[in-house]
Amino acid sequence: MKTPGVATPDEYVASLDGWRLKLVRSLRKAVRAAGPFKEKLKWGHLVYLHNGPAMLIRAEAERVLYGFWRGQQFLELEPRLKPGGKYDMATLELREGDSISTAAASALAKAAFDCNERLGDPRDAAKPSRKKPVARASRTKPKPR
Repeated sequence: MKTPGVATPDEYVASLDGWRLKLVRSLRKAVRAAGPFKEKLKWGHLVYLHNGPAMLIRAEAERVLYGFWRGQQFLELEPRLKPGGKYDMATLELREGDSISTAAASALAKAAFDCNERLGDPRDAAKPSRKKPVARASRTKPKPR
């Protein structure tokens, strides 16, 4: 859900209300405590970067997504994570009445930070490796002079 007229993370959060505002504030606090991420408003939601994108918080009309670029590696930390998308993406879908403890939200954010610290930008890992072209001998006969 893109929020028109919102240009900063603080404006994004301020544009929310009710249960979504409360939940996003709680998640944002847990993320900030987990590591020195760069927080940006990107693709219409909050994105947290450390050696590339690590995680996101996206508030929609009926749900809040807490997503991780390498989230499929964190299924033991949070079994409700649903794999999907590029990279090793996995998201936790939270609806009104759902919750996640501050400790669990922080543990996931810390895992995302540590993973990008150790492995680098997840977008680089997803790029196909390009091998240098192998020089081949010419199959055509040289033209006589």
